[in-house]
Amino acid sequence: MRLYTYGKAGDTTLLPDSERGTNALGSAKKGKAILEAVDPKLLQSDMLPLDDTASSRFPKRHGPSWVLFVILSVLCVMVSSVRRSNFFSPASHLDFSRAEPAVDTLAGTGFAGNGRTNDVLWDKYSLIIKGQRVFIHSGEFHTFRLPVPGLWLDILQKVKAAGFNAISVYSHMVLNNPSPGVVDFDDYRALEPLYEAAKQTGIWIVLRPGPYINAETTAGGIAHWITSEVAGELRTNATDWHAAWQDYVQGVITETVPYQLTEGGPVIAIQIDNEYSQEPDTHAEYFQQLEAVYLNSSIVVPLTANDPGENRAWINGTGAVNIYGMDSYPQGFDCSNPDVWSPVTTNYYSYHESVDPDQPWYFPEFQGGSFDAWGPMAPGYDQCRILTGADFENVFNLNLLASNAKLINYYMIYGGTSWGALPFPGVYTSYDYGSAIAENRELTVKYPELKRQGLFLRSSPDFYKTDWVGNSTGGIVSVSNQAAFVTLLRNPDSAASFYIARQGNSTTTDVTTFKLNVTTSAGDFEVPRFTSGITLAGRQSKIIVTDYSFGLSSKVLYSTAQVLFAGQIGGRDVLFLYGDPTSETEATLTLNGTPRIQGPGVSSASSNGFTPVTFLPGIQGLVTIWDSSEQLVLYSDADTAGTFWSPEIPANDSVEFANYWQFGTNSSILVGGPYLVRNATITGSTLAIRGDLKDSVQLTVIAPDNVKTVTWNGIPISDDVAAVSNLTSQGGFVAQVKPSSTLLGFAPPALTNWRYADSLPEISSGFSDANWTLADHTTTNIPFKPYYGDGRVLYGCDYEYCENIVLWRGHFNATENTQSVNLSINGGEAFAATVWVNDVFLNTSYGNSTNNKHILEETDDKFHFPPGSLLYERENVITILQDNMGLNESGSVIDEERSPRGVRGFMLNTGEFGEWKVQGKIGGYTNYPDKVRGVLNEGGLYGERMGWHLPGFDTSSWALRELSEGLPNAAAGVGFFVTTFNLSIPDGFDVPMSFTFDDFSQPYRSQLYVNGWMMGKRVSNLGPQYQFPVHQGILDYNGINTVAVALWAMEPTTVTPTLQLTVEGVYEGGVGGIETNNPPWSPEGRP
Repeated sequence: MRLYTYGKAGDTTLLPDSERGTNALGSAKKGKAILEAVDPKLLQSDMLPLDDTASSRFPKRHGPSWVLFVILSVLCVMVSSVRRSNFFSPASHLDFSRAEPAVDTLAGTGFAGNGRTNDVLWDKYSLIIKGQRVFIHSGEFHTFRLPVPGLWLDILQKVKAAGFNAISVYSHMVLNNPSPGVVDFDDYRALEPLYEAAKQTGIWIVLRPGPYINAETTAGGIAHWITSEVAGELRTNATDWHAAWQDYVQGVITETVPYQLTEGGPVIAIQIDNEYSQEPDTHAEYFQQLEAVYLNSSIVVPLTANDPGENRAWINGTGAVNIYGMDSYPQGFDCSNPDVWSPVTTNYYSYHESVDPDQPWYFPEFQGGSFDAWGPMAPGYDQCRILTGADFENVFNLNLLASNAKLINYYMIYGGTSWGALPFPGVYTSYDYGSAIAENRELTVKYPELKRQGLFLRSSPDFYKTDWVGNSTGGIVSVSNQAAFVTLLRNPDSAASFYIARQGNSTTTDVTTFKLNVTTSAGDFEVPRFTSGITLAGRQSKIIVTDYSFGLSSKVLYSTAQVLFAGQIGGRDVLFLYGDPTSETEATLTLNGTPRIQGPGVSSASSNGFTPVTFLPGIQGLVTIWDSSEQLVLYSDADTAGTFWSPEIPANDSVEFANYWQFGTNSSILVGGPYLVRNATITGSTLAIRGDLKDSVQLTVIAPDNVKTVTWNGIPISDDVAAVSNLTSQGGFVAQVKPSSTLLGFAPPALTNWRYADSLPEISSGFSDANWTLADHTTTNIPFKPYYGDGRVLYGCDYEYCENIVLWRGHFNATENTQSVNLSINGGEAFAATVWVNDVFLNTSYGNSTNNKHILEETDDKFHFPPGSLLYERENVITILQDNMGLNESGSVIDEERSPRGVRGFMLNTGEFGEWKVQGKIGGYTNYPDKVRGVLNEGGLYGERMGWHLPGFDTSSWALRELSEGLPNAAAGVGFFVTTFNLSIPDGFDVPMSFTFDDFSQPYRSQLYVNGWMMGKRVSNLGPQYQFPVHQGILDYNGINTVAVALWAMEPTTVTPTLQLTVEGVYEGGVGGIETNNPPWSPEGRP
């Protein structure tokens, strides 16, 4: 660790833990809560006495929140001005006088920083943001996988609604730096709209711009032009690689500087590259060079790194960063066996203590789902959502919390779509990832568990600073049943304790019941005291809290029930507990005020002191346990708890960080029932709630008692007085809300009246490739050289054709002895290449993928010429139609990203080839015409080059032919099918829709275009994907939509694809105001 001391002193302020506030409803069934007063001395057992010393550790808070002033040094740092141009001279900004980012320990504070700002500091516990101790609870979101900027707000609102306060974001060099000297941060490639949406929502951002990002994306995000134009080893200190990434990184800096935390923006840290080893020295010096660019700019937030495992990388030495992080995917990626669990990782804490104990424990990527690969045995993302489902989230996430991690980012929280040429060959179009938010943006079965955890963490500022005390294997924690494993974390200031329990064998499905010895302000004793034990129902974890504060002055002495919400709503301290309906739980807490409502069967001799509450099995729905003018205590089953939301009430716009919890606001409410609650505001006596409805639900609200009117999406709701009387006597509202009938029974239009045209004129005798690119290179920077041929290099990237389908034409003169051609073709896993001689189909070479247990990313086949296929003593042409499935990511082989996509070997059995010509997407990566959709949208099919996939192209002269009829004459080849359909969906509705192909194996591939965007690649012979979600913004909800299918029949046989538009749900709500940006066909730049 590098420690630098600065001598000049100044002041900063460490603000207090946030005051907490919020609430909820339902119905009680079967079970009951039993409440009785108890003298705290009875809880002592035979252990520690309850005395003045013990109780004095928990002074009540009176009046305004406390403020602690801490003297911090003033850090004077000279930074260079930021150039606002999109273009940068490669090396003009570098100053290597500082070899690596400094870590400054601020004298007398215990806090460290980077010497550039005091707005982001840290200690061994957590980050300190603008004086506030913050737990970073984050989810990964890649905006480029949702190319509709208006919908980024939708994802951020769903992240915030789950109690999260941050996202982690990759930017994509391929898209932002498509060719040398071009930096493009427009449209969906922009960062500014994301930053603005984050400010609006109250979400922090850790930016991860690479240049290498991995992310199951082509070349791991490295610009394609670099893979062929740069000779030096990528991701090293090589001079030309260093020059190549300058423009992109400077562009990221230019976009980000105004949106740093210090400027009122959301960006709190920037990650250097991605998952890389610190050895050899060329790697470390590359990191150092990247860091130097940031350090010599106006970027002042900390720099981070993500070690791909327990490798101790980037903590010390050359290239070390300010804050170390480690990625972990403990469950693995075998979605084919979703019920087979890996055990939890047990050494997270000890590893962190051994390598980086003075910094907070940071997980830049913790498993939030799984990717899925091509192949007929691929299980699909629904199975991945089981493998990493709610039980996984509960056990593995809480195990992570037990390691004392305080910066956690779940990869992914929303996966999205790897549309166009975004994916690397190992994955298909969908990047759903089995995430909590599905590819089509619907909330999944995983979401409620994340929300329960998120609201607990937001409610528990004492958890942001905890010491790892020990666990039940070391004797520090005592349990009655060794099948249970419990870790103890304790806040050193408040003594609030968190006992995190799981099964000792984390993979077991057995039920384990145990009791636990706890240390509290009332002494040491065993819990539970009134029920049979704490139950772990198979794959389950729980947090047992002790000396846990809620609201302004209330305390939970202990609880075996789980905490959903703790805080203050209006003037009342509010606590929401939950548990399993099949087991019993209990809590002992202070109950203040005169109860106006008590739970069924509740009796209490006194409201003073600690009062135990027992929750018997069978409770379903919401039960009010205690309702007084000072407190509200609620309890429900876990499923009901998962239907509750706690939207924050933002400050007015004049307040800095008005929408950020702990900064602009410490106020929230509770809302139960709706599919989604996006936000809430209070103006005067009116509470305005905005959200989404799928079905009719009971809306339950706990709000400040000065609220007299509640609106849902702008419409006042009628209060159910009788229902409210069972909930609370102040600040409660209950009403039935239902979505509008406007779209009741909405059915999508049928896709009919297809127009058809042949899209492979290249195999016809009259076709001229005179305007194609001559493939005559004899050298290449790609390190994987041709296998055989005549020395010419036939790699698409060497000719600017790195993406999607590429066509090759090899000319030769034939004699009667010419019988065959050998071709080695490389396209990446799951690729295909179909070969013709003249107009005669020869065969198709098939790649394969991981889930078929037979990986093939290149083939080497002999193609025999059938009788009559050749023109003797005349020119003949071999045509190769090849799909490029993306460039590989970094791997064990150096520069694996420079994949040799193309023809690695060509040889006639006799004679030589003349010219080779190549054609990919029109204009290559330098002059492609569609600047809006970008460099990855198109390939080299004739129809693509002509723009047939774009809205407005005139197909009226084409033949009418249904898609299900396939190609004429059952031929192998490519045809374009185009149709249009109209949508009329009113504002205020979000309607997730997909284009759904037939779900059975046929020898065809197809590319799906919606309003010009390539939104899917269907490989029917491999699968598994046949359903392709497409969002509003690409779909025009109120207008004509164009859908095109490029159908590639890989065998001379009839293929019968079908395609229909399907609806996954109809939601009244949404973010609204979604704009379409679907440029129509234009002849400019096209043949």
